[in-house]
Amino acid sequence: MTTHKKSAACRAPIALAASFALSSVLGSAAWAEDAFLPRAINSSTIPANGDVNPYGVAFVPNGFPGGGKIAAGDVLVGNFNNSDNLQGTGTSIVRLPAEGPIAPPGSAETFFSSTLPGISTALGVLKGGFVVVGNVPTTDGTINTIGQGALQVINRHGDVVATWTDPKFLDGPWDLAIDDHGAEAHIFVSNVLNGTVARLDVAVTASGVTLQKKTLIATGYPHVPNAAALILGPTGLAFDWVTGTLYVASTADNTIYSIADAAHRTDATVKGKVVFANEHLRGPLALRFAPNGNLLTANGDAVNIDALHPSEIVEFTRFGQFIREYNVDASEGGAFGIDTREDGDGGYNFAAIDDVTSNLLVIHLPRR
Repeated sequence: MTTHKKSAACRAPIALAASFALSSVLGSAAWAEDAFLPRAINSSTIPANGDVNPYGVAFVPNGFPGGGKIAAGDVLVGNFNNSDNLQGTGTSIVRLPAEGPIAPPGSAETFFSSTLPGISTALGVLKGGFVVVGNVPTTDGTINTIGQGALQVINRHGDVVATWTDPKFLDGPWDLAIDDHGAEAHIFVSNVLNGTVARLDVAVTASGVTLQKKTLIATGYPHVPNAAALILGPTGLAFDWVTGTLYVASTADNTIYSIADAAHRTDATVKGKVVFANEHLRGPLALRFAPNGNLLTANGDAVNIDALHPSEIVEFTRFGQFIREYNVDASEGGAFGIDTREDGDGGYNFAAIDDVTSNLLVIHLPRR
């Protein structure tokens, strides 16, 4: 996370280098079951307005209604910084189509431009046809002007259909996870300004999303300003629909927690149960389940930093056993947003942000 606040002078060479590095490997027409190379796309996330510092990333799920600007299999990415690289001022959500093409820097396709700046890691898609996104704004890129933020609901045409604010339940919505049942859903939100996790119970129809109930389900996570990352607090969330357990990546105390009965509980636990606190964690941010049932988290390097292990994605079991790690960038602060999807159709099922270069890697990984 030490590289999130990149200087304007360094962005041009980074973007130039990224343009040479972009590649589309074995597109769907040429892909074969016996191929050695994986299906992969490496694309810029910088749109025409110059927004940088991508945070949230989300696949559009199978069954998503057609006829809009986005379709099943597409990947959405939210930008936290504007073209001046001020944190909490980015307004764009960009779209990478399911089959490419890749986007050179400055030409990523914009799906949505928000009037609320500071698009955060809180980005998810309801299969009923709506995108949910959070923002944590500033006016000058510093903690001195950080604001409460909100959640916006956007339809598949890119129009805002609802905006939710609340000083208790939506106090700096930093990341989210969705337990999606079609006509109804639970949206879990981590709040970076007050160190809590909230559950929003919603009803979903073809015309919109109605917020029915708000419940705090966890409190007590440390939340502190940070010179490089703006602020540290509870971030990544991953919901296990089989057990009803919600997993929480608490960045500041470098720990993964679990919250039992998350979809139904009516009271708030204090942090929850420690699942994974390990030397491989370095300020965990985004958190997702892999298709094989293990958990993945992105190390932001704001805690327990090690120059020999920068920008890592870490895989571990839900019981806290370390499995493997790999680097998305050779310098610190590159790993941030990640997402996964079920891959029964053989499509892309893993997406990871490189926050240093403002790039997105989308790849198909086999189950093991």
